[in-house]
Amino acid sequence: MRPHDMGTLFDEAVDHGARTVVHLDRPFDIAPDAGTRWTMRALAGLVRTTASRLAAAGVRPGDRVALVKDNHWDYDLLACAVVRLGAVPAQLSDRLDDDALAVLLTRLAPAALVTTVDVLARCPARTVPIRVTVDGPAPAATHLATLDPTGPCDPVRRHDDEPLVIHHTSGTTGTPKLVVHSTRTLVHKLARFETTPLPRIGVGARDVLLNASAYAHGRTFCWTAVMVSRAPATVVILTGDDPDRADPLLRAHRPTVVEALPSTYVRLRPLTTRLDNPFRAVRLYISTYDAVHPPVLRDYLTAARAARPVWMQGWGQTETGPLTFRFHTRRAALGPASDARRLGRPVPLRTRLRVVDRDTLRPVPRGRPGLLQVRTAALALGYVEEPQRWNAKRHGGWWSTGDLGVHHHDGSVTLLDREVDSGPELSCLGTEDEVEARLPQALECVVLAVPDGPPLPVVVTDDGELDPGEWKRAVAELPELAEPVVLRWDEVPRTGTGKVRRAVLAERLTGVGALLGTGRWT
Repeated sequence: MRPHDMGTLFDEAVDHGARTVVHLDRPFDIAPDAGTRWTMRALAGLVRTTASRLAAAGVRPGDRVALVKDNHWDYDLLACAVVRLGAVPAQLSDRLDDDALAVLLTRLAPAALVTTVDVLARCPARTVPIRVTVDGPAPAATHLATLDPTGPCDPVRRHDDEPLVIHHTSGTTGTPKLVVHSTRTLVHKLARFETTPLPRIGVGARDVLLNASAYAHGRTFCWTAVMVSRAPATVVILTGDDPDRADPLLRAHRPTVVEALPSTYVRLRPLTTRLDNPFRAVRLYISTYDAVHPPVLRDYLTAARAARPVWMQGWGQTETGPLTFRFHTRRAALGPASDARRLGRPVPLRTRLRVVDRDTLRPVPRGRPGLLQVRTAALALGYVEEPQRWNAKRHGGWWSTGDLGVHHHDGSVTLLDREVDSGPELSCLGTEDEVEARLPQALECVVLAVPDGPPLPVVVTDDGELDPGEWKRAVAELPELAEPVVLRWDEVPRTGTGKVRRAVLAERLTGVGALLGTGRWT
């Protein structure tokens, strides 16, 4: 089955005989009394009844519908229901701060907002005509469960190049951008490519897929199209990253393929050392969104008992989808920490990449650092209400990623830093890898380039403590760093995808929010 219409995706899977069973760590927010086990037929029915309820609320073809709720895969089921009605879903994370959420809702000017009582209380959205809550009654809103689930919801078709869905970027450097994708860019160019049955990395009918993600973001909407089309035996959905809560579900349904946020891999890492760890059957790990540091790669690949487990690391952006892939093996994970920043090579026949000088935007020779630019047919349609910002990142047919890196003579790419986060003396990201490789108790290390003095390292540990002697030994051969700030995990400001909000963290620690880069391509 090749995905096409997200509004009828689950219906088509049923017609093709899909027998996938989905297990949730908690019930859907849009179906709180329906349990945690779902078949494809039941999911198709849920999308249809949800579409009927939204139609009863007044959603019409062409409307923009903002979705803001607790993290769960029913973000994508809601989006499919909105697509079925010919409307355009805009998936917004409930972890956005109030100011950012208000700005994005203003840019969207949605006809409808589907949300929670809590979000509606902190961001009233009085100018939105239709307000629907998924978790209970609220003033000036309609509870989803009270709307008619039996009304007409015939699928409304749209042109492949018309807006299909809107996602926002992570927002590590400020207010996120709203990215518009079409059926052609997101489904045809991205999802269909992933449904190709490839040896070792393709999803098969016997696989057990675990997804532990931020379901408001664009990756999972694409993943949903891929998963439903490939029809594995079992899918396991995690909405949180507490290892003790995840452990029983993963033991009951041992995954063979795992896709998770980098931050979630870090949080679930203690499971890899348990006697009967739940990752024993894994043959393929997948990570996107952010870098995964070498000690994490090593622990998960060692925990897998498959003959040749592989970690597939993708680098890309909300605007482009995946641009490069890198495959880590156990042997590679035991190699030099700096090698983890090699992002692999551009996707063959689909992506072109070059490095240009930041000032002149002229190409530089292979092996020299600069700004990474790409060409891809999967490039999104634009930013909502920010056309000038979109156009500023276009250079002829090339897209400026805002990342600094090196394109090597063998075709591979090394990521150095985000341009806005970069400093003059070292790669902050590379230094983080080195520190984590030498400091086992560090859950995470963040190196911040600051205007005056050496870079500031922030070390995250379980208890917020760090032995000074161990720190000195870890950085003895590294470039000069300031004395570390030691924090616990929940003391670090993060985006909905678990990325560190570096500018916010820098402002909290130094009083200076602006980092050293220009921010020209953020």
